[in-house]
Amino acid sequence: MEWRASHILVKNKTLAGELYKRIQKGARFEQLAKEYSTCPSKSKGGDLGWFGTGQMVKPFEEAVRKMPRNRPSKPVSTQFGYHIIKKTGER
Repeated sequence: MEWRASHILVKNKTLAGELYKRIQKGARFEQLAKEYSTCPSKSKGGDLGWFGTGQMVKPFEEAVRKMPRNRPSKPVSTQFGYHIIKKTGER
């Protein structure tokens, strides 16, 4: 199984929560990724491309496995910070 996902990565839990709320109210995920994410993927609106089992840290991969497509996750904590994840594909 492979997944495609985008994410917004921030260091601060409070900021992650605020961004999640903004997305829920209609803010564009890709635009917030470009503005706030600390990951190099921010230049592509947070798009991480396709990845398979074991390619992402465990909490991130587990969240992507469980989530529906195109619905942003609540903040997910990893050793890198807090991610808001949007699964965009599965194959």
